Amino acid sequence: MVLKGLLSSLGIYKLYEKWLWHQIKDGAKPEHIAVILDGNRRWAAEKSLKPWFGHRKGAEKVEQLLEWCLRLDVKTITLYAFSIENFRRPKEEVDQIMRIAAEKLKKILTDDRIHKHKVHVKVIGRKNLLPDDLRNLIDQVEKATEKYDRHFLNIAFAYGGRAEIVDAARKIAEKVRQNELNPEDINEELFEKYLYTAHLPKQDPDLIIRTSGEERLSGFLLWQSAYSEFCFMDVYWPDFRLIDLLRAVRTFQKRKRRFGT
Repeated sequence: MVLKGLLSSLGIYKLYEKWLWHQIKDGAKPEHIAVILDGNRRWAAEKSLKPWFGHRKGAEKVEQLLEWCLRLDVKTITLYAFSIENFRRPKEEVDQIMRIAAEKLKKILTDDRIHKHKVHVKVIGRKNLLPDDLRNLIDQVEKATEKYDRHFLNIAFAYGGRAEIVDAARKIAEKVRQNELNPEDINEELFEKYLYTAHLPKQDPDLIIRTSGEERLSGFLLWQSAYSEFCFMDVYWPDFRLIDLLRAVRTFQKRKRRFGT
């Protein structure tokens, strides 16, 4: 931490940012970046703080990420913020997370960047599991941005990848039961129309970033990630920097994407 502070004060990071930007500026940028926001609790624990201090710091970092992605002209961002399994955490922590989410959603309503850049905001997941007041705020945000189509910000909240697939299958089964759909018409293209991400121009992320050093998806976008590139970073989400994002994009640009085997 002392070294990091020294390098920052000397302006080394700013120089590194400029160098990385020069490296990637002419290359192909990911159209859709997804991020697993991991490490908030561990960041707080290392500082002997309550977990929600980490969640609040992580929520503030999301605002920076949006700014960086807009600068990179990334069309779609999907963030894994809160899983269905996270409801098992202590009630006080979950309540604090819901409070932080409500604060940030209220801020989105008046965020000039959202409206200037025409960012379509949507919460994906089993929203019926959320408190009524939070669901009402989500409805307000989604309604306020529903006509925007220049950029897309998806927040996976009360989300599970298996739950998403099950929910899609249930909707299709109901269509079949109502004689609105024939079983032989079901294929991958049709199935994707019933996923939480069906509103996106490009559902599949080009690049998935996970922070905190863990190397697994934890149920994130299980269907959509079939051909995504992965970048696992050994940094807690609250400490994520622009140089980390630029390095991930550089890694993406260096890979030869293969669809299939």
